[in-house]
Amino acid sequence: MRKTKKLTALVLTSVMAVSVLAGCGSNKTSETAAGADGEKKTLKVAMECGYAPYNWTQPTNDNGAVPISGGSDYAYGYDVKMAQHICDELGYELEIVKLDWDSLVPAVQSGTVDCVIAGQSITKDRQEMVDFTKPYYYASIVTLVKGDGAYAEAKSVEDLKGVTCTSQQNTIWYNVCLPQIADANVLPAQESAPAMLVALDSGKCDAVVTDMPTGMAACVAYPDFKLLDFSENAEGAFEVSEEDINIGISVQKGNDELREAIDSVLEKMTVEDYTKMMDEAISVQPLSE
Repeated sequence: MRKTKKLTALVLTSVMAVSVLAGCGSNKTSETAAGADGEKKTLKVAMECGYAPYNWTQPTNDNGAVPISGGSDYAYGYDVKMAQHICDELGYELEIVKLDWDSLVPAVQSGTVDCVIAGQSITKDRQEMVDFTKPYYYASIVTLVKGDGAYAEAKSVEDLKGVTCTSQQNTIWYNVCLPQIADANVLPAQESAPAMLVALDSGKCDAVVTDMPTGMAACVAYPDFKLLDFSENAEGAFEVSEEDINIGISVQKGNDELREAIDSVLEKMTVEDYTKMMDEAISVQPLSE
């Protein structure tokens, strides 16, 4: 759900260096995904491995977690489950590549990885840099507060007037939603979703805005949190477009072959399938990372 920063020369230089070391990079997709004749293809999928319930890092392969490339830890969560399902359907081997959020789009652009499955919303800004598949999850915007806090009974964005709040950097939550709260004391953006939740838990702020899966997972990890969903109150909800909240898989510009292959898997799935998969991820997420 996060808006991508304008790419800096430093980030691009770093990503290209990684690309050279990895021996990958083409105008379509990495050599591994292309696959040599007679060899099973490998799909290199990038994610943060630190954004539960979409993806996280754990020390074992419990529940079907997948090894993180180049390390001893494993990745799991909704994104990993989806990546594995796609690979199973297409006959690919799955390789998980752990990258910082700001490195995900550059990695796809350079061909260092084949795709990103990391809770990315299908925004116009991102569509100028990468191509997207059909949505693989339909999210919604929620607010998290303390159950015993001053805003626990808020029924609309208007009821949050004057709140001290924050959210994760480079997201629609921070850039689009928080400015809609009247007289809000908006604190600096947090570098990650876990940092955002810690800010609320520690009392640095009274509210954070995020998406529904992140909010649901947070309430499991932090039982004293309360989730406020204003979406049923059309006049009281945050104003966001569907493209800002629909989650897609990004591939390199022009890589229609891979995009269409992934779409062929997603077309067979339903909203109920996505919901079940997300619920399963939330049920086994680590309480802290």
